[in-house]
Amino acid sequence: MNRLVTITTLISLMLTAAGMAAEFPERTSGPQFTDRFGGAPIKILATTVVTPAPETPAVTRPTLKAEAIVMGDIVRIGDLIENAGEAADVGIFRAPDIGQSGSVPASRVLEAVLPHRVIGLDTRGLTEVMVTRASRQITGKEIEGRIMRALAGQSGLPDAANLTVTFDNEIKPLQVEAAITAELRIARLGYDPRSGRFDISFELPGSAVARKLPLRFTGAIGETFEALVPNRAIAQGEVIRAGDLVPARRPKSEAAPNVVREPEQAVGMAAKRALRAGGIIRQSDVVKPEVVARNAAVTISYEVPGIVVSIRGQALEPGTMGDVINVLNVQSKKTLQATVTGPGRVSVGGTSASPRLANLPSNSAR
Repeated sequence: MNRLVTITTLISLMLTAAGMAAEFPERTSGPQFTDRFGGAPIKILATTVVTPAPETPAVTRPTLKAEAIVMGDIVRIGDLIENAGEAADVGIFRAPDIGQSGSVPASRVLEAVLPHRVIGLDTRGLTEVMVTRASRQITGKEIEGRIMRALAGQSGLPDAANLTVTFDNEIKPLQVEAAITAELRIARLGYDPRSGRFDISFELPGSAVARKLPLRFTGAIGETFEALVPNRAIAQGEVIRAGDLVPARRPKSEAAPNVVREPEQAVGMAAKRALRAGGIIRQSDVVKPEVVARNAAVTISYEVPGIVVSIRGQALEPGTMGDVINVLNVQSKKTLQATVTGPGRVSVGGTSASPRLANLPSNSAR
C-alpha cells in the first residue's frame, strides 16, 4: 500500500512540473559563445551532400559500314558491322579475289546477320557495302630490280645502277596475300653472257597464291649509259627548252658519239624532226632555230665606222643566227651573200664585203 502511494505521488509531481513549464519566463540573453571566447559570429549553414550516381554506359548500336577491307577469303559480320558484339567473328560471305573489290547490297547483309541476333542494326541509309580484299602488289619494276640484283657483277656486267632489263613480254602487276612480306626468291636462273639473254623463275616463300602465278620471266639484260631525252613529244621546228629534257638510262647499244648527253647540245636548238618522249636525241636531230624564212622580207645593212647603209631585201633561203645566206637587193635586183644577225635582219660587213658596197644603193647613210 505504501508503494502504491509513492508511485501515485511521483506521477502527480511530474504532471505538475510539466504544467509549470509553459509558465516559465523567456530566457534572458546571457553571454554568447563569441563573447566568452572572442571571434566573429559563425553561421552554420545546412549543406546537403549529393553523391553522384554512377554513369550509365552509352548504348552503342550495331552500325553498317560503308566500306570494308578484309585480309582473308571470308567476310565476317564484324568486317561489315561496327559493334557487332559476339557475332563479330561469324563468317557470312566469301571475300573477293586477292586485290579485287565488290559490293554487297545492304539487304543481303541484313538477311545474313538476322539469324545471329544482331539487334537494332543501323544501316545509316546505306544501300550497299564495298568490300575489298587486301593484297600486296608485285610490280614489273620490282621484278626488274630483283633480276638486276641477281645478275649484277656477273660475267662482266656492271653494278645494278648501270644495267637495264628488257622483257620478252609485257609484265603486269601480280597480286599476292597482304601478309606476305618476303622477297622474291630465285628458283632457277639461266644466263648467256654473250647475248645477255636470261631465263629466270621465282618463288615467294609463304604465299599460296604465288604458286599459281606465272613467275617465269625471259628477256635480255645489258649495260646502260646516261643520255638526255625529251620528257614530252616535241614537234618538228619547235625550239627545245631546258625543262623539256630529263636524264635517262639507255641501253649501251644505242650509244653513239653524237648522242645528246649535255644540255648545251640541244637547249635553244630546234627539232629537225619530230622527237618522241623518252627517245634519244642525236645532234643531227637538232638545228639552230630559223630566224629568217625563205622569201621573207629582210633589212640588209652595211656598217663601217662612221657610216651605215640599209636597204630592203628578200631572203632567197632560210637561215639561223650566224648563217650566211643569199639575199636579193630588191632595188638593184642583184643577189648578195649576207649574215643573219636577227629576225628579219642580215648584214653585209667586213673588208671582204667592201666591193659589194657599190651594189647597195643608199637608202640611209650616217
